[in-house]
Amino acid sequence: MGQKGANDNQWFCLRLIRKLACLLLLLMPVSSKAQFNTNQLMQTGRIALQYEDYVLSIQYFNRVISLRPYLYEPWQLRAVAKFYLDDYVGAEADATKAIGLNPYISQLFDLRGISRIRQKNFEGAIDDYKKAIRLDPSVQGFWYNSALCYYQLKDYANALALSDSIIQRWNNTAGAYSLKAEIYLQKKDTVEAERWLDKSLKIDPYNVDAWTTRAYLAMGRKQWKDADNFFTEVLRLKPSDVNSYVNRALCRIHTNNLRGVMDDYDKAIELDPNNFLAHYNRGLIRVQLGDDNRAVEDFDYVVRMEPSNFMAIYNRALLLDRIGDLRGAIRDYTTVINQFPNFWTGLEQRAWCYRRLGMTSKAELDEFRVFKAQMDKHVGIQKRWSKAKLRDVRKRSEINLDKFNQIVVEDEPEVDHEYKSIYRGRVQNREVDIDMMPMYMLSFEPYNNGVQRYQAFDSDVERLNAKKGSQHKLYVNCSRQSLDTLQIQRVFAMVDTLTARIEGTSTVRNITGKGQQQLLALLMLRSVAYASLQNYDAAATDMTTYLEMDSTLSLAWWQRAVCQSLYTMALDDSQMKQLKIAQIKDDFAHALRLNPQSAYLYYDRANFYAKQKDYSRAIDDYTRALQIDGHLAEAYYNRGVIRIMANDRKNGISDLSKAGELGLYEAYSIIKRYSK
Repeated sequence: MGQKGANDNQWFCLRLIRKLACLLLLLMPVSSKAQFNTNQLMQTGRIALQYEDYVLSIQYFNRVISLRPYLYEPWQLRAVAKFYLDDYVGAEADATKAIGLNPYISQLFDLRGISRIRQKNFEGAIDDYKKAIRLDPSVQGFWYNSALCYYQLKDYANALALSDSIIQRWNNTAGAYSLKAEIYLQKKDTVEAERWLDKSLKIDPYNVDAWTTRAYLAMGRKQWKDADNFFTEVLRLKPSDVNSYVNRALCRIHTNNLRGVMDDYDKAIELDPNNFLAHYNRGLIRVQLGDDNRAVEDFDYVVRMEPSNFMAIYNRALLLDRIGDLRGAIRDYTTVINQFPNFWTGLEQRAWCYRRLGMTSKAELDEFRVFKAQMDKHVGIQKRWSKAKLRDVRKRSEINLDKFNQIVVEDEPEVDHEYKSIYRGRVQNREVDIDMMPMYMLSFEPYNNGVQRYQAFDSDVERLNAKKGSQHKLYVNCSRQSLDTLQIQRVFAMVDTLTARIEGTSTVRNITGKGQQQLLALLMLRSVAYASLQNYDAAATDMTTYLEMDSTLSLAWWQRAVCQSLYTMALDDSQMKQLKIAQIKDDFAHALRLNPQSAYLYYDRANFYAKQKDYSRAIDDYTRALQIDGHLAEAYYNRGVIRIMANDRKNGISDLSKAGELGLYEAYSIIKRYSK
C-alpha cells in the first residue's frame, strides 16, 4: 500500500474513532445513572441534607449503608438527618454505630452527646463530652456543653469547676460567665450572680443567656418593668424564644399591661402551638377580658394536652356554666369532684346546674352533701380580677382549687440554653439572614403561591407537554417541598423506568430522527425526576447530554442552569465552584437569548446573583421579571428582601407589601419585623 493509501486509512480510522468517542460520550452520562456508586450517593445525600430534605437524605444514606455498612460516615450523616427530624433516639443509635466503626472522631461523640441532651440524658451526654474532650480538648463547645449538663443535673460544684476551666482557657467566653451567674442565682446569691452577669455582658452584649438570666434576676426581685425590658432585649436578639414571650407576659400582668400580655401569649402559641403555660394563662386573661368563648377554647386545648389537669377542667367548667352549656359544665364539675370528693364549692356549683336543668333530686343530693359537712365556703363563681388578684401566681405543680384563677408559672424558671455543637441550628449555612423564595424549576407538580393560587405558565413547557403527550406532565414550580417516603419511592421507581427506556433507546437509535426525539423527551423527564430527588448533578448531566444533541431549546439551558446552581451552592471546592458559576451564567445567557420574554428565567438568574451577593444585578433581574409579569409575587418578595438587606427598607417593605397582596402572606411577618 502506498503512502497515500496508508494516510487515507489512518484518516478513516481517526474519523471512526472520533465517531465512536462521540457516541460513547452520549451514552456514558445516560447509562451510568443505572448504577449509583457510593460516592455519588453520599454526595447527593449531603446535598439533600444541606437543603434540609432530611427524609430524602436518609433514603440516600440507607442505600450507602446497605452497600458499605462498614463506613462510619453514612451512619453519622443519617444520625444528623434523624436529629433534625427530632428522632433523637434514632440519632443516638446511628451515632453509636458510627462510633463503633471509628471511635477516634470527636464530632461523633458531640453528635451523640447533643442527641442525648435532647432526651434529657445528661449523664450520658457528660460521658460523651468527656471522651470528645480527650480526643480534642481545643473545642470549647465540648467543655461548655459538659458544664451545662452538670448544671441541668444541679451538680453546681462540677458546673462551676468546668466554667472556671473554660474561663482559664478562653477568658473571653461570655457563656461561661453567664453560666456562673445562673449557678449563683440558683444558689440564691443574687449579688454574685449580678457580678458575673456584668462580666458576661461586657464581653458580649449580644449574649442571649446573660440577658435572660438578668431578666430572671429582676423577676426574683419583683422588678417587673426591668424584667420586661430585659426580656424585650432577649427577644430582639432571639425573636423565636417562646419562654421569653411567656415570661414577659407575666411581667406585663404585674404592670397591668393586658394588651401586651395577650400579644405575648399569642406570639408564644404561634411559635409553639403546644405551649401549656401560654394556653392556660391566655385562657385566664380572656376570662378577665370577658372573652369567655375563646377562653373555653384555650382550656379545651390544655385539657387535650393534659387530660388530668383538674385546675384546667375546673376553669372550663366555670366557663361552660357561665355561657350556658350546663351539661358540659356538669361533666367537668363531676370529673373534679370524683378526684376531690370534699370539694364543696364544686358540689354547690354542680347542684346549681342541676336545678337549672330541672334535675331537682340530683341537685338536692349535692346540696345535702354540702349541708351535712357544715361547710361555709364561698361560692366560687369566676369573678373579674382585682389588681391584687391579678398579681397572684401559682407554681405549675401546685394543685389547689382555691387558686383556680391564678396565673401559672414554671416551678423553676430555666434559661433555654444554646448548646454549642456543629449540629446545632440549620445544617445549611445560608447566604442571607431571611429565607428567600426558591428558584422556579421544572416539576411534576403544579404550583400555587397561596390564597390567590397563582398558576405558573410557560409556553415552552406547554409545547413540550403537547409533544410528549399527557404522561408525566411538566409544570413550572417554585416550591421545593420535601417528599415523603412513599413519594420518594415512586420517583426512584420512575428514574429506574426512565433509565431502562433510555438505555433501550440509545442502543438502537439513530443520531437523528424520531429515535433522537424520543431520547430527548426521556432525558428531560429523568432530569426533572433527578432534580425532585435533589440529585442535581445527575439532573444537570442529563441536560448536558440533551444539549449535545439539541441546543435550541431554552428549557434545557434553563434546567441545567438551575440544577447546576443548586448543586454548586453545596460545593466546598472553591476552584470548582468558580468554574461552575461561570458555566451557570453562560447557561442563563443562552436560555434568555432563546426566550427573552421569560419572567421565570430573569427571576431565577436574579436568585443566582443574590446567592453570589451581587445584589445590584439581582434587583435589576427581578425588576425585568416584573416588567414581563407584574403578578410574579415571588419576584416582589425576593426584591423586597434584597432591598432590606441593602438598607433600603422603604422600598423593601413596599415590595413585600405587594407580595403579600398577591398571595405570599409570609411577607407580612418580615414587614412586621422591619417596620419597627
